[in-house]
Amino acid sequence: MVDDEVVEAVRDRAAGGNPPAPATPAAITEAEQTIGFPLPPLLRRLYLEVANGGFGPAEGILDVSGGAPQGDWNDLAEIYQEGPDPSDRIPAGLVPVYDWGTPWSLVDFRDLVGPMWCTHEGDCWPQGITLAEWLVETMAGRLTVESVLSTQPTTH
Repeated sequence: MVDDEVVEAVRDRAAGGNPPAPATPAAITEAEQTIGFPLPPLLRRLYLEVANGGFGPAEGILDVSGGAPQGDWNDLAEIYQEGPDPSDRIPAGLVPVYDWGTPWSLVDFRDLVGPMWCTHEGDCWPQGITLAEWLVETMAGRLTVESVLSTQPTTH
């Protein structure tokens, strides 16, 4: 899917729920300044055109400032600063966007395509898919916590 199709699919799915209003450009700028990297263009569009978080699988991805907080986190810039993994093994620019309950899915802000990564129990590894693919697969129910964990490299 191209970005326009992903935005439309996410918008259609979000319309069935009660998503927060779209983010403001100022909230996007604030998040980028805090994180130190620009948002990948698709993620920026989703925040500005669809909703300030809450879209995607289950309760949705984290918001930028001004959206609805999820759990103990107010927004993705806050969790990026705090870090979901105290091991400090997550490289700079990998931003947590979705909490599966045990692992976290992260977007690589260092790459405009937004490759997805995962962190779990001190390990951090690439998932081999982009943000666009991740959104499509999670919303279709084909990408689950079990399949995310199955991509974790074995350590010996």
